[in-house]
Amino acid sequence: MFVLADMVKETSAPAIASLKRLGLRVYMLTGDNNASAARVAEEVGATGFKAEMLPDDKEKYILDMQHRGRIVAMAGDGINDSSALARADVSIAMGNGTDIAIETAMVTLPTSDLQMLPRVVRLSKKTMRIVHQNLFWAFIYNIIGLPVAAGLFGVMLDPMWASAAMAVSSVTVVLNSLRLKLVKVK
Repeated sequence: MFVLADMVKETSAPAIASLKRLGLRVYMLTGDNNASAARVAEEVGATGFKAEMLPDDKEKYILDMQHRGRIVAMAGDGINDSSALARADVSIAMGNGTDIAIETAMVTLPTSDLQMLPRVVRLSKKTMRIVHQNLFWAFIYNIIGLPVAAGLFGVMLDPMWASAAMAVSSVTVVLNSLRLKLVKVK
C-alpha cells in the first residue's frame, strides 16, 4: 500500500503568520478533498479554507467576498486558478506557475516561496504611502503656485520663475518616488 500526500513547505506557516500580523485574513481555496485541506489549513494557520472547489467555485467565492465589500488578493500557480486570479482585486502568480496564471496575474513572484507574499504587501503599502505623499505635495504646490502665477496676490510671477518652480515640483516628486529604491523589504 502506498500513501501519497503533498508536503507543506516549511516557509508556509511563517508566511501565513506574517500576513495575519499585517491584518490580513488568509483563506485557502483548493480542489483537494476536505480532510487534506483541513489538515493543511490547520498546519499553516490559515484563517479558513474551502475544499473540493472547481475553478468556477474559486471565482464565485472571490466575487462573493467582493460583494461583501472585501478587497481580495489571490495567489495561485495553476490553470485552475486563472479565472479566480482574473476576478481578484489583486492577483499574484507564483514563480513556478503555469503560463496562463502568470499572464493573468498583476504580480508575478520570482519563486513559489510564500514568504514573498508579506514582502509584496509591505512594499505595496510603502509604495502607496509615497504615492499619497506625492499627491499631497502636488496638491499643495498647485493650491499655492497657481494663484501666485495668476497674480491673485498682487504679485505677477515671471514665467521663468513659474517654470523653475514647476521643475522643482516635478523633481521633488521624482526624488520622493526614488526613495523606494532604498527600501529593504523584509
